[in-house]
Amino acid sequence: MVLGAGVGGTMTANMLRRRLDRSDAEITIVDKKTEHAYQPSFYLLPFGYMEPDDQFRDVREILKDGVDFVHDEVRGVDPDEKTVELADDELSYDYLVVALGHRLAPEDTPGMVEGWKETDAVYPFYHFEAAMELRDGLADFDGGTFVVSVPDTPIKCGGAPLKMTMLAEDYFRRQGIRDDVEVVMTKSSDAIFGVSPYREKLEEIWADRDIESELNFTVSEIDYENQVIHSEEGKTQEYDLYAPVTPQVGQEPLTDNSPLTEGDDEHGGEYVTVDENTLQHTEYEDVFALGDATNTPNAKTAAAARKQSHVVLENLTAHMEDKPQTAEYKGYAACPLLTEKGKAMVAEFDYEESISAPVESRMNWIMDVNVLPSFYWNTWMRGYDPLP
Repeated sequence: MVLGAGVGGTMTANMLRRRLDRSDAEITIVDKKTEHAYQPSFYLLPFGYMEPDDQFRDVREILKDGVDFVHDEVRGVDPDEKTVELADDELSYDYLVVALGHRLAPEDTPGMVEGWKETDAVYPFYHFEAAMELRDGLADFDGGTFVVSVPDTPIKCGGAPLKMTMLAEDYFRRQGIRDDVEVVMTKSSDAIFGVSPYREKLEEIWADRDIESELNFTVSEIDYENQVIHSEEGKTQEYDLYAPVTPQVGQEPLTDNSPLTEGDDEHGGEYVTVDENTLQHTEYEDVFALGDATNTPNAKTAAAARKQSHVVLENLTAHMEDKPQTAEYKGYAACPLLTEKGKAMVAEFDYEESISAPVESRMNWIMDVNVLPSFYWNTWMRGYDPLP
């Protein structure tokens, strides 16, 4: 059984169906939503670089024939009894793959929801609706302070706030209002990006383009009436147009109603505790997990889930046959960093080192914006990905 029909869950379910004989294995995937979104589009939609109509698919049309889809909400997991509690049912499993991702929690920052819903200045763009509303907000913006903020939580695609910041700065230049706009990104850490040599290259780009970074700034509250962001460190940042990254946390069915996260001390018991290489649960041998749901110390990206799905496929099927688990996830993640319209560089790295060179090119932009979505929908998600 697979929990979650996001990137990791759908890829894994489809690859398992291709690998396992139908007479020997039933594969079920559970999700409370029937619609799958191409989330990498959300920072491109505000600028019109992608269009909304192309970013969603019915997950039942992506799943391979022979994968049973259960449209229900996961409420809890009992790995001792090997059962999954749903809103309307209870299911049993022999082997479990947890890929529930993590949850956007705008309510965890006081003032974020109110600022979004009650003003025309706050757009938490990790939400599709806010990303589309930001398109109108940018079109109406004629000057002032534009701010992107990064929360002090793990987030999907740590490069997305940087991309939003750089694409916005480029957009303002193209609109002819750059001299009237201050562009700022706040972040709770002491660097705009955590991995060298991409960090140094980004710092060079930001210095050349007069993009400001307010580091060691942990957002504590948004005073949406006065358009001021407050930090835990006692600092403030004013804004006229604000694109915050929403805080993100573990899924409640796992954090509140399952022991699968109990070993995750670093994140307060929010993520499924697995071996960072085999992706098998540290206590329950019939449970594997991947994607944003796990406590592995890699960047939470679709590229990481893609690599992890191959490891889960190999190790789970080996475990089913009582064979040694030889596949290893080494922390691979990739993040295309779009620096301006028509240019991007690709940050690739694993647990130990960086992989790709920090080079901006038009080809990187074309690959990310024009080529990758087709691979995503037609190859990766359908379980035809040939690359380990």
